[in-house]
Amino acid sequence: MRRILSISSLLNQGFIQRRCSSAYFMINAIRPYSVDLSSPNPPGPLSHYRNLVEQGKLQHDPYQEKVAVALENLLGRLEQYEKDMEEYHIKLAEWEKNRENERRRLLMEEAELKQQGDLWTSVKDRRSRLLERWAFRRKSQDIEPGVGKWVSYLNREKKLDSLVGRRPTAPPAPKGLYVYGNVGSGKTMLMDMFYTATNGIVKHRRRFHFHEAMLRINEDMHKLWKNQVEEKSLQSSISSWIMNLPFEMKAKEWLAAEERYKQEIQMKNILPAVADKFLVDREAGERGASILCFDEIQTVDVFAIVALSGILSRLLSTGTVLVATSNRAPEDLNQDGMQREIFQKFVKKLEEHCEIILIGSEIDYRRLIAQRSIDKVHYFWPLDGTALEEFEKLWRQVINQAGGKVTSNTVPVMFGRRLEVPESCNGVARFTFEYLCGQPVGAADYIAVAKNYHTVFISDIPAMSMRIRDKARRFITLIDELYNHHCRLFCSAASSIDDLFQGTEEGTLFDLESFQFETEAEGTKLRRDVLAEGNVSSGGAPAGIKSMLSGQEEMFAFRRAVSRLIEMQTPLYLEGVRSLHPYFQRDHRNFGNSSATTVQHQAFQ
Repeated sequence: MRRILSISSLLNQGFIQRRCSSAYFMINAIRPYSVDLSSPNPPGPLSHYRNLVEQGKLQHDPYQEKVAVALENLLGRLEQYEKDMEEYHIKLAEWEKNRENERRRLLMEEAELKQQGDLWTSVKDRRSRLLERWAFRRKSQDIEPGVGKWVSYLNREKKLDSLVGRRPTAPPAPKGLYVYGNVGSGKTMLMDMFYTATNGIVKHRRRFHFHEAMLRINEDMHKLWKNQVEEKSLQSSISSWIMNLPFEMKAKEWLAAEERYKQEIQMKNILPAVADKFLVDREAGERGASILCFDEIQTVDVFAIVALSGILSRLLSTGTVLVATSNRAPEDLNQDGMQREIFQKFVKKLEEHCEIILIGSEIDYRRLIAQRSIDKVHYFWPLDGTALEEFEKLWRQVINQAGGKVTSNTVPVMFGRRLEVPESCNGVARFTFEYLCGQPVGAADYIAVAKNYHTVFISDIPAMSMRIRDKARRFITLIDELYNHHCRLFCSAASSIDDLFQGTEEGTLFDLESFQFETEAEGTKLRRDVLAEGNVSSGGAPAGIKSMLSGQEEMFAFRRAVSRLIEMQTPLYLEGVRSLHPYFQRDHRNFGNSSATTVQHQAFQ
């Protein structure tokens, strides 16, 4: 059956200017766009939720209210925790300063002894023992290089503990939340209500979706490794504090070698080093509590298990409060048994630091709102003359409002790459399905598109089948990122949204691989080192990182993509584009700097 979704109100009102209609207010899965995100005192998640219910914008759901109550209670404990963590970080900074001063003093004492010959030649009664040790080392072929330095390092650290005391103990963190449930049940909405309410209460706060978090971890690891390589290439240089000491060059070289060894020890386990910088807000300084809101936790491959376990375990151990969403309970995340020992430790850490709550509603509220909406726009099917004509007509309308001149462009992608955008105009871009999903690109590219373009047109979307399962996987990742960045999406497709993942005459989409993130780092030394050198004890050969999600997990991916595509057609979602998309947030910071800004704001009136 031929069908075109209505675009009349879109064309009449620029892009969108919706009337207050009870037909589209009954929704629980959509993020809280009616809140002023720039408000210095946003409402708490429970009061916000109840206000929206009273206004008729949300349908009351007891499961959602239970989560809102838990989030409100957590919010109430954060203000005192922020103060406690500020005091803790003051003590920690003082301890680190004293420890570093004492460490340098110990090093200088050792260097002075070396310079005097006390440690190199020793006394006569020790010469025989030194010769015996030298002979033993000559005989032994199994002694690991650097053992002497390691013992020296440990002894020095032990002496520092007695001189300065052990690291100050952080105040106990309030338990976070791990919220899981079906697609469209409101998990992300409630988490975002909480995240908005923490503004002004907690300095260090971040919200990540799975794909972006994994890419961020990859990028930070790459930077740390790169810095380590650069530091090794500069080993001939000696720190200024060492050069200024009144020692001979031989003693200074020994000091420099000890300094480098300390840095190498700290780099042995790279994931804690990445975690320590993961949430730091440089402008706010390093003091205070930290909140991580993590949307769609999943374990799609070995790297995800190793990285998430290392990063999140470190953050939780050092006082970060985690609020996370997922389709699965923690113990069900890894149904394929990858890296079981590491995963079980991770689950234990989650259960220790988070309250686990199920949103048990079977209702997909995104679908509910779509059914009750008067106007549905932006999705055109099938790929015939009438639908394509309307799709092209809308493209021309949007481009005229955006400035009228279509050009090709490139946008920066993580890891120093760039992606070519064939057609773009002031925040609007157009692609074919084949261009975005038919070549080896992934979440990093899709994040770049989503951040730079508030409006995206995608043409010629086919019905998904086993023959194009890799393209289908990329398409799901693409939808995730466009949704997470709150882009407006226009599609021309071969079938309706509901039928898009139902398969074709070639067969169903039963064993579609998971929608795992993809980067050029996959299969390279970067990933292999994480698995081969990251204390991975069993399973998951580094040579072939593959997604092994079950058929049920695949269905979560299909259902979420369909649910989000449906929500992205709704008036409430579209009304939030102007306030939530990064393009307009940048414009608000630089308002009035360009005529394009004015045109874009007029288009959303």
